[in-house]
Amino acid sequence: MLSADDALARLKQGNRDFVHHVADYDTLAGLGASAALIQKQRPFAIILGCSDARVPAEIVFNQGLGDLFVIRVAGNIVAPSQIGSIEFAAEMFGTRLVVVLGHTQCGAIKATLDQLQRPTDKQSPNLRSIVDRVRPSVDALLQTELRHDHTALAAAAVRANVEKSVDQLGHSSPILENLIESDELRIVGAEYSVETGAVDFFSV
Repeated sequence: MLSADDALARLKQGNRDFVHHVADYDTLAGLGASAALIQKQRPFAIILGCSDARVPAEIVFNQGLGDLFVIRVAGNIVAPSQIGSIEFAAEMFGTRLVVVLGHTQCGAIKATLDQLQRPTDKQSPNLRSIVDRVRPSVDALLQTELRHDHTALAAAAVRANVEKSVDQLGHSSPILENLIESDELRIVGAEYSVETGAVDFFSV
């Protein structure tokens, strides 16, 4: 299994290839997948990303079948099912890297900011459950001067939400905490730009 540093380097190179249109289309299509892949998987990175249709992790990181263990949920939020999925992959496969991948123009962030600035009772309880998980990471931003600049506020909120998810994963699971303390797991944050296709890693 790749180390966290090597896994991160592979993701960065894959994204550079994607941005510069040097994608390995055989890899992306799964052509040449070996029979071994049918029997087992050995993903080198775990991605907790948003459900947004513009941010498919395998494509933006130029990876193929079996390379990434991807969990997608609106707003890349952390809930018990996401934590359990990450615990499973980290323990079952020995994967050393977790990336929380947010993105620009995030609908879940927009819905949360809209709800905080213009509360409404018409929001479905299911959507509200997502908003409620995003809310703690962006609430404080509305107390700053950013509240007067919607574009800057949304950009800061995306990052704050990623950083909150990274922090939650590192402190809400004894299994993950133990893996981190023993240097068997690393959790980092990243933001995908829907405008450029580039991924900016931070909280590393």
